[in-house]
Amino acid sequence: MRIHSADFLTSVHALRQLPAPDYPEIAFAGRSNVGKSSLMNRLTGRKNLVKTSSRPGKTRGLNYFLINESVYFVDLPGYGFARVSKKEQAGWQELITEYLLQRKFLHLVVVIIDLRHPLKKMDRDLTDWLQYQEIPFLPAYTKADKLSKNKQIQHASSLDAALGINGKNRVICSAVTGQGCEELRRRLAFDADSW
Repeated sequence: MRIHSADFLTSVHALRQLPAPDYPEIAFAGRSNVGKSSLMNRLTGRKNLVKTSSRPGKTRGLNYFLINESVYFVDLPGYGFARVSKKEQAGWQELITEYLLQRKFLHLVVVIIDLRHPLKKMDRDLTDWLQYQEIPFLPAYTKADKLSKNKQIQHASSLDAALGINGKNRVICSAVTGQGCEELRRRLAFDADSW
């Protein structure tokens, strides 16, 4: 997928605010502070399209971006640690769950996982739930720039085993160096061609 245009559309805090289902949607999910926004910026070639922050919990709604005037990228609030109330986190969870279950034009969830660490329970819970709901997802192991090539392979193999997936069914990437971003764009384009 060659991205030639990317524009912020809207931030959704209730399902009634969702934009008209004019285009297929790709959602991006991950733990708070995993680098989701940075990776989305790298993918789109825009430094400040998606707001980044060192403070967990920056994304508070479903943020919609129109890509190439033909597909929506949807930035989901991070799960896990965030400096917000439990009530607000529960509200995010309900919104995300309803969105994932009800949005008919959702074609793929890119699950962003930190390559440096063993699989976290929240990542496993999300991927298990997506599998159970038969929602297609693609793991993207990020922050590869923090590891040597050998360590990248070792850690990716461990994550593959923990997720029960084949190495062909994920992407190793870095928002800093751009490693794997072209492959991720190709995977998204392949999925888009089948819509």
